Amino acid sequence: MEPFYLVVFGSLASLVAVLELSKTSKDRFSTSSAFNSFKNNYLVVYSLMMAGDWLQGPYVYYLYSHYGFGKGEIGHLFIAGFGSSMLFGTVVGSLADKRGRKRACVTYCITYILSCITKHSPQYKVLMLGRVLGGIATSLLFSAFESWLVAEHNKRGFDQQWLSITFAKAIFLGNGLMAILSGLFGNVLVDSLKLGPVAPFDAASCFLAIGMIIILSTWTENYGDPSENKDLLTQFKGAAAAIAADEKITLLGAIQSLFEGSMYTFVFLWTPALSPNDEDIPHGFIFATFMLSSMLGSSIASRLLAHPTPRVESYMQTVFMLSSMALLLPVVTNLLVAPSNLKGGSISFSGCMQLIGFCIFEACVGIFWPSIMKMRSQYIPEEARSTIMNFFRIPLNIFVCIALYNVKALPMTVMFGMCSAFLFVASLLQRRLMVIAEIHKSRSQDWLNMEEVDPEGVPLNG
Repeated sequence: MEPFYLVVFGSLASLVAVLELSKTSKDRFSTSSAFNSFKNNYLVVYSLMMAGDWLQGPYVYYLYSHYGFGKGEIGHLFIAGFGSSMLFGTVVGSLADKRGRKRACVTYCITYILSCITKHSPQYKVLMLGRVLGGIATSLLFSAFESWLVAEHNKRGFDQQWLSITFAKAIFLGNGLMAILSGLFGNVLVDSLKLGPVAPFDAASCFLAIGMIIILSTWTENYGDPSENKDLLTQFKGAAAAIAADEKITLLGAIQSLFEGSMYTFVFLWTPALSPNDEDIPHGFIFATFMLSSMLGSSIASRLLAHPTPRVESYMQTVFMLSSMALLLPVVTNLLVAPSNLKGGSISFSGCMQLIGFCIFEACVGIFWPSIMKMRSQYIPEEARSTIMNFFRIPLNIFVCIALYNVKALPMTVMFGMCSAFLFVASLLQRRLMVIAEIHKSRSQDWLNMEEVDPEGVPLNG
């Protein structure tokens, strides 16, 4: 392996270690033992769920290529996954609110295990079925678990601020550490033990099964709005009305869609971007490097969320702007650095620059997740939390499907340029959200001040 990869990985690891070890009491909350037990149980489950997801990530494209499918056919398989999430996601989200979030989390495990089993078949139709199941599972992963956590946290009477701890740790462990270990473990299974590209999917099934057992044995059920007189259509209308009535929720949904749409498009683009001439790059190690960058971001987020200033609505503007600049780097290097026509070999100079930019983007992803979770917990009403969160994923999935469908027609620089532009728009919308949140906070404070004065203008507390 080239020293460049080791230097980048080592530098990121050192930064994460310094940030974590240098935390003081000002960077931490004082919590109860009951909360710590609850938090640790959730983190174990969430880490296992994410391990089941991350083990598959680096090998989905590789597996399809191994079965002999071309870029266009693989793109259609990816479209099926995102399309499935778009079509069925809102339905399963509403069912989670109505029938129970714990039940939805168990359904995630079963659905994703079935999706992993389909990877044993080289038949295109079977793989397509697997992508549909995977799309349904993804909708549950990014709505049911968070909805269960927020509801259970509030039901047990824990401090609202403590949610930030769980969010930050979940991203640090689930989206960071587990992703790194999954990437390295997958590398061992495929490259060292020569078990083939299906082995990571079998390992993922095992982790999902273990997590499901813990959920069934330790979690209690909670609901959004369990009333029997509300059908799915009524829930959809209620969720849509809540989004339309509150500009903060509308902006939050738009911001999430723009960022995640760019992020999922990046997942499809980073491999051909770093090896445009079939350069020999260590996919598993680069994936682990990206996830280490995400850990760095989540470590920064945990510090930011532990302090009242800057507010999450404020610092996320900078994060979106920085991520926009990072994904603009492939466009800039393409304009300034002459492309090479040599096939194979090691990563090029422009590839090295892009890798550094991609690591910055992944650090922004690490900050994004706990921060968007914090904002969702503040602005989304509990009774329709899963439904609204999956509503947010509809424009996201439409965008990704369109991007993947046109992946052969659009140059890679155009795709990265689009993602950069969307992230810039997300920064502008984030500023608008901050302004509205400040106005709402100011009006709420004025109302409280009015309630402390009697009709004759005499302070009630004096």
